[in-house]
Amino acid sequence: MATDHRPLLDDLRAEQADLARVVTGADLSAPTPADGWDVRDSLAHLAGSDVEAVRAVTDPDGFLALLPSVGADIDGFIQGQVTSRRGTAPEVFLAEWQQGFDAMVDAFAPLDPATKVPWYGPPMSPASFVTARLMEYWAHGQDVVDGLGAERLPTARLRHIAHLGFRTRSFAYANRGLPVPPGDVRVELTAPDGGTWSFGDPDVTDVVAGPALDFCLLVTQRRHREDTALVVTGPVADDWLDVAQVFAGPPGPGRDKRA
Repeated sequence: MATDHRPLLDDLRAEQADLARVVTGADLSAPTPADGWDVRDSLAHLAGSDVEAVRAVTDPDGFLALLPSVGADIDGFIQGQVTSRRGTAPEVFLAEWQQGFDAMVDAFAPLDPATKVPWYGPPMSPASFVTARLMEYWAHGQDVVDGLGAERLPTARLRHIAHLGFRTRSFAYANRGLPVPPGDVRVELTAPDGGTWSFGDPDVTDVVAGPALDFCLLVTQRRHREDTALVVTGPVADDWLDVAQVFAGPPGPGRDKRA
């Protein structure tokens, strides 16, 4: 039975609203840890992807027709999302971002949960798609928060990202052309409210444990593993954390260890 994506849309709305609160009245030209991108650029990438998500839902044939050219130069495509929005006045830029986000949510809300939506990879169910968008919003939002020196509290929404991080272990290896080491990994995380989130077979001896926030920062490659409080038991778990990547696209460069 397909997962109902509407509760996930509520969490996505909350994640975007949290980011919108952070950037309202902020310096959009502040540099972020993302190489060459300022705050506006990070938001522009999110805004551009929201527009493409609407296209994927409302005009899947048109989206698929453009897919080969985008896939041939994905870096150029992403950079185009960014540069095309650099000359817009901040208040207009933020308003257009909000309108595009609202249009995306409105496009996904009525979808049958069993629908397959095309994207830059295998087609996804609405639930998987919305979870991926939430992860992107949180990850690029972390770049924005870091660039502005702002603060945001971890929330229960991190569970979606943590689960996605656990599920994408095999993808992280395949994305680098590496074989997946034999064996499984269990993840035991401390949730923001002090509870425990567990993923994987409880009998598995290779374990990643620690704060859910740190795990999400690692799998989205927003922190070096040595800058987290994660505790690793077993060689299979240890090897995974060196390549962990929850987002689609080429292998990410990760972040340098903080001084």
